[in-house]
Amino acid sequence: MDAATLVDRIRAHDFFADQIAHVEVIPARPAQYADLDGGLHPAVEAALTAHGIDRLYTHQAEAIEHVRAGENVVIVTGTASGKTLCYNVPVVESVLEDSRATALYIYPTKALAQDQLRSLGMLETDEMSGWFMAGTYDGDTPGSLRRRLRDAGSVILTNPDMLHQGILPNHARWNRLFTHLKYVVIDEVHAYRGVFGSHLANVMRRLRRICAHYGASPQFVCCSATIGNPREHAERITGVPMVAVDRDGSPRGPRRFVLWNPPPLTTAARGSGENWRIGGDRRSALGQAIDLMTALVQEGVQTIAFVRTRLASELLFKGVRDRLRPVSRKLAESVHAYRGGYLPEERRAIERRLVERDILGVASTNALELGIDIGSLDACILVGYPGTVASTWQQAGRAGRGEEESLVFLVGQNTPMDQYLMAHHDYLFGQTPEEAVVDPDNPHITIGHLRCATHELPLADEEVPGFGEYAEVVLELLEEEGAVRHIDGRWYWASSEYPAAGVNLRNISGTVYTIQDDREGERVIGTLDEVSALSQLHDHAVYIHGAETYFVEELDIDQKIARVDRRDLDYYTQSVQTSQIRIDEVEDEGAWLGGAVGFGDVTVTTNIPMFKKIKFATRDSLGFEQLELPPQELETVAMWFAPPEELAAEMARQGMIVGEALIGIANVFVEVAPLFVMCDIQDIGTVVDSSCLGRDALFVHDRYPGGMGYAHRCLGRIEEIVPTIARVIAECGCEDGCPSCVGSALPPFAMTDLDSAVRGRIPDKRAAGYLLGRLLG
Repeated sequence: MDAATLVDRIRAHDFFADQIAHVEVIPARPAQYADLDGGLHPAVEAALTAHGIDRLYTHQAEAIEHVRAGENVVIVTGTASGKTLCYNVPVVESVLEDSRATALYIYPTKALAQDQLRSLGMLETDEMSGWFMAGTYDGDTPGSLRRRLRDAGSVILTNPDMLHQGILPNHARWNRLFTHLKYVVIDEVHAYRGVFGSHLANVMRRLRRICAHYGASPQFVCCSATIGNPREHAERITGVPMVAVDRDGSPRGPRRFVLWNPPPLTTAARGSGENWRIGGDRRSALGQAIDLMTALVQEGVQTIAFVRTRLASELLFKGVRDRLRPVSRKLAESVHAYRGGYLPEERRAIERRLVERDILGVASTNALELGIDIGSLDACILVGYPGTVASTWQQAGRAGRGEEESLVFLVGQNTPMDQYLMAHHDYLFGQTPEEAVVDPDNPHITIGHLRCATHELPLADEEVPGFGEYAEVVLELLEEEGAVRHIDGRWYWASSEYPAAGVNLRNISGTVYTIQDDREGERVIGTLDEVSALSQLHDHAVYIHGAETYFVEELDIDQKIARVDRRDLDYYTQSVQTSQIRIDEVEDEGAWLGGAVGFGDVTVTTNIPMFKKIKFATRDSLGFEQLELPPQELETVAMWFAPPEELAAEMARQGMIVGEALIGIANVFVEVAPLFVMCDIQDIGTVVDSSCLGRDALFVHDRYPGGMGYAHRCLGRIEEIVPTIARVIAECGCEDGCPSCVGSALPPFAMTDLDSAVRGRIPDKRAAGYLLGRLLG
């Protein structure tokens, strides 16, 4: 594929209107090979040769040698670099040397475990036939196969949820696996961050305890995409020292990376069905992606488009198919969507058709970002910045696997973060990937795992510090509840409950609301944590699930049930929230740029007095409706900044309000913080408040009980974040503020079942710019 010629052809299309902000040409990289000390086991070497693999890349040889030396290893290389062989080779060699040896492979999704089982199969040799057994152990595994895997499995492929709820609490049945466990493999370890990663770290604490109980001390092998702190992150997840292997020896073809910025809406768009407004509003990124994918598929270019939500994948798929149907029914049928919610057999069929090039275009959520084998694609479209540099390169790596040329489009959303990247391409192509954040010691997370640990095995006093600095206090609280008892230096489970069932690894809130469709016999269609439920499932909200719109008839707070009715609606809803903040304890404070900065424990009280109805196609407001919901208190951590008092007085004399300026800065802060801290914009919140410090201050807080470490990281990078906010505001072409700068941008997930709370009206851009200009000189 000649990517340069293809870009020139796209320029000739009717939809082209100078959207190309930048084209980065990334040169090819040749393969680098290395020989393995001592060579490979003859049977493994024969199996690899049969699949066309005669030599190992440098990172594969280095990783295998570290594993053979008994070290714990994290492999940090790009997409399709052959990381799987780094652990499959030593595992299979160990099994060939000792038929009793076992290994546990952990993947973030069931689909990835199934895919990797096929990769493991290529190394099975004649010597292993009859006694070697590998299989996936998850919710889809039949009962008969579960028993066989427990009794005779050499390699068990599972996911964190099944390990947490199904294997560890029933470890006595798995005593053969744990007694002979030599390796624990955690694939895609970079995906375990925030709440999910903190939970997995505690699951690993429990796993290591059980292994020790059976006399085993397995090695850990982790695989990761490129992040800023791979070794530290893998050590936080596993709890053991790690060696990093990060010199990627795999080849990469040339890549042409296009930054595509949708054009501003003008008077010409007034009759186009899109909302027209003077200022910084731009055409829909999803609409631009439909144009691009349609053009690429017509050229015969196999293309994957990544979107943030399930609904967006369906809308993109439908839009492209509708455009192609008048041209060619065959081409129209060669486009599909791929997302969670499809049946496993449907997903497998799509994956197979991609490999066979029967599908030319696929619209996917990040379900295909992970290492599922879908063959070699030609082009990739990222609809909006994926949120991290690591995810950007992981998704872009889906195109041009191997040494073929590839083409990647990043289509900018109308948000400060995306617009900053469109204007500062050097950031994306020169930035070191972000550092993953986990907090395994968060007491709101460890409490559930201490319940599970004492249920699995009595917990000795000397083991308690292994669950973090708050573990002893948490156990004392559990003893007061009657859940555990302390007898002769050990903590024992004292309840009849099955504690693992009450711990959701993807959630920090204990209370979960059930979403129930009463018209279809009280069918449960989903669940949400309490904080999200109050903002998304309040009375008369519109909840979107599986591309269907549901009207919330009633939110029963006592029963924790949202009763919904499926209806065809042309609008969605956004809750309007107001928050107050209280500093409970100051951990750190100082001066910065003449103002005050600090960090500490806070309580955020949130009220939802009303919600807004917004039309899908035009984003027009259809009005507000009042709500009566109880206030929600969140005990978390926050950083804060209060500008110098003399600067506030100076602004007041010029008719500007500091609080108004800080609201504008807060809106941009939430958007650009993920450029420096590995988080989503839903992970942090902002409050502008004057009651805590006696003057206006901007607070940035973690949106999880006890905190996850995001606000603390933001404070550590404040000298980079604030100048970036200033550039975003100064370089935006609008006069009075817009969604691309100080305004509250419509988030890319506003039409989904994720948080869509409105951050407020467009504040004073001039005041925000003036405040930042004076602070930064």
